[in-house]
Amino acid sequence: MDEPERILVIRLKSIGDVVLTLPALHLIRDNFPQAKITYLTSKENVRLLEGFGPVDEVIGVDRAAYRRWNLIAIASHSIRLLRKVRRSRFSLAVDFQGYGETALLTWLSGASRRWGNVYRRSRGWAYTSRVPRNHNVHPAEWNRSLLVKCGLKWEPVRNEFALPELDLEAARAILAARGFDPGRPTLYLQPFTSSAHKNWPLGKYLEVARFWQSRGAQVLFGGGPADVSVLEPARAEGFVVVAGVPRMMSAGLMKLSSVIAGGDTGFLHLAVAMGKRVVMLLKPAGPGSAIPFGHPDWVVAPRDDLALGAIEEEAVIRAVGDALEQCEVCQRAVMG
Repeated sequence: MDEPERILVIRLKSIGDVVLTLPALHLIRDNFPQAKITYLTSKENVRLLEGFGPVDEVIGVDRAAYRRWNLIAIASHSIRLLRKVRRSRFSLAVDFQGYGETALLTWLSGASRRWGNVYRRSRGWAYTSRVPRNHNVHPAEWNRSLLVKCGLKWEPVRNEFALPELDLEAARAILAARGFDPGRPTLYLQPFTSSAHKNWPLGKYLEVARFWQSRGAQVLFGGGPADVSVLEPARAEGFVVVAGVPRMMSAGLMKLSSVIAGGDTGFLHLAVAMGKRVVMLLKPAGPGSAIPFGHPDWVVAPRDDLALGAIEEEAVIRAVGDALEQCEVCQRAVMG
């Protein structure tokens, strides 16, 4: 296949889905080492893409502008976006999302080759190569598979997120201000996800936190702005709560932690891409479940067909213990 000079990659949301395109971005770069790769995503993900090594340029879409129903603002933003995309003269566009709006953007890009992840046949017209979505394949592997089905060569899997040093330094400052010792093990807990049915009870996370704090581990509770108030019980017990800090600062705090435990959330997938050891509490929904990529053994699941809340605290404590033992720092610092 001739190497395209300019490649457009599209995935608007959400943070976890964007992170799970990273192995596919590495595959594109491996196949096309000289191409300029541009990633089109929602405005809130622009800073996240700074850690995507294969990406040369990021275009942010202000999707909130469309929800405000200001027709003048919508028209203005759309015209600027389309002008920027068309002026780039992309020769290949890849739509990893496959929604109606992303299919339209792929077609409007003007790229001569347009590859698409198709959920509905009615959207297939937008692509020159279209592949029906296979829900029995892990999302990250499916993104790679889409590229191969469209003509790229398989290359070894790389899932590498490079956290900008500025964000790492900001995270170090936060931990230092709270008296954290970098020589001691740190457990980062992310109790809340985007859906209530994917959340393990906060009271059980507190049991895990108490157990490991009593054995010398430092404990952080993380989350988004909406989690600040619901994490008040953790703050009331004296645990450090860092919910609501900027996304990349949260990434830095995870990078500096020994183990990250939580539900099926984008931040845990980001932690995996940063090379961190995670413990994911998840009720798998089949072969295509978004488990930690490449690490099915990092999942703690309920027995039989029980709800996620049926997972016992002891099971998570053991899983965290196993993870801590794999950390060289923790092997020296955690009491047996």
